[in-house]
Amino acid sequence: MNYKLTQSNYRHLVVGTETKIPIKNGQFISAINFDNAASTPPFVSVMEEINNFSKMYSSIHRGTGYKSKLSSQLFEDARSIILKFVNADPHNDTVIYVKNTTEAINKLSYRLWDGNKKSVILSTWMEHHSNDLPWRNKFQVDYVQTDSLGKLSLENLEYKLNKHKGNVKLVTVTGASNVTGYVNPIHKIAELAHRYQAKILVDGAQLVPHNAVNMKPKNPLQHIDYLVFSAHKMYAPFGIGVLIGPQETFTRGISEFVGGGTAETVTHDWVVWENPPHKEEAGSPNVMGVVALVAAIKTLTALGMRNIDHYENELTNYANTKLSSIPGITLYSHTAQGEPRIGVIPFNIKGIDHEQVATILSNEAGIAVRTGCFCTQPYIQQLLSISPKQMEFYKNNEKAPRPGVVRLSFGLYNDFSEINVLTHLLERIIKHPKTYIN
Repeated sequence: MNYKLTQSNYRHLVVGTETKIPIKNGQFISAINFDNAASTPPFVSVMEEINNFSKMYSSIHRGTGYKSKLSSQLFEDARSIILKFVNADPHNDTVIYVKNTTEAINKLSYRLWDGNKKSVILSTWMEHHSNDLPWRNKFQVDYVQTDSLGKLSLENLEYKLNKHKGNVKLVTVTGASNVTGYVNPIHKIAELAHRYQAKILVDGAQLVPHNAVNMKPKNPLQHIDYLVFSAHKMYAPFGIGVLIGPQETFTRGISEFVGGGTAETVTHDWVVWENPPHKEEAGSPNVMGVVALVAAIKTLTALGMRNIDHYENELTNYANTKLSSIPGITLYSHTAQGEPRIGVIPFNIKGIDHEQVATILSNEAGIAVRTGCFCTQPYIQQLLSISPKQMEFYKNNEKAPRPGVVRLSFGLYNDFSEINVLTHLLERIIKHPKTYIN
């Protein structure tokens, strides 16, 4: 890769990449966004599609007007486009629209709950809270361990599957970590889960925007049963997410959230529920969000997920090389050449609080990063070697500064010159800390 390349070939496809913002000295400079794991700006194509469709927008499903019928058709056709994007089974899988990945996982936790107190959910030490907390009040939850580098242990996964003797209902795992950027071997995990009669859920919030995802590879044991992801992390931030899984999962029982649109016939004595996915989508749906998601999928598909993955990997490798050469910086993710990862890099500067580093980057160079634990507190505690006793201290001292790291997360529109701005400033901060710290 030619590291002299200064600008991404995809930059013009994203809204706001050249927006000027004020910094501490009063000057206006181009904003640098290295906080894409939290949320991404929209594609230009997404904004254009929303503006074009807005002239035809109408309430869907039961309207008889032309705009309503058109909107309804678009809303339903989008499910097939989404299924195709991740190679789901168009005959047996369904797409349920939700607000985001968090709602999708919560919904599935309710729909899988069968009242069996022996049922076990295997989560992992590297999960976002959204793929941990929803399971706790319904199932026994056990956690697959990670190794000294924070990578998932397949050996421990198999040990836990065997330990629970057929009671594991679901293995739920992130496709890619929002802290370290590690990409998990989801098909190997699926094969292990299925050999022990468990199903698998992949939290694709961080994976789907950056890598091609295949829910149904040739080997049936490696199929992904459930996949969830959010549009706001894939250049369509308009409040939509999806839960993909077998239609039969949602045929039985009642959704945890019901109301308009979920019932076919209602009396005061009985209800005939709609078939899935509609029985799971109460209330007026987010049609504009679906329009945005489809536009983003079309753009990502046209660019090619492999091309995006390749470019972002080169960007990440370049940043890692630059950062690792700066004395005083500790990196918390480590991958070998060719090992899959997404563009997420966690680090700290020795002797400077993570929040202070982020403030300096923003004030001095208009660089946006995120700091803290990123809703993955147990994982951060492990990466930083924070003991349970230390956590008790934080529990009892609410005002004590919390441990954490600085996180860089790249999008396809970021470029090498932006990384140079970042690393040059980090070098200056480390050499002259008193200049930047009050």
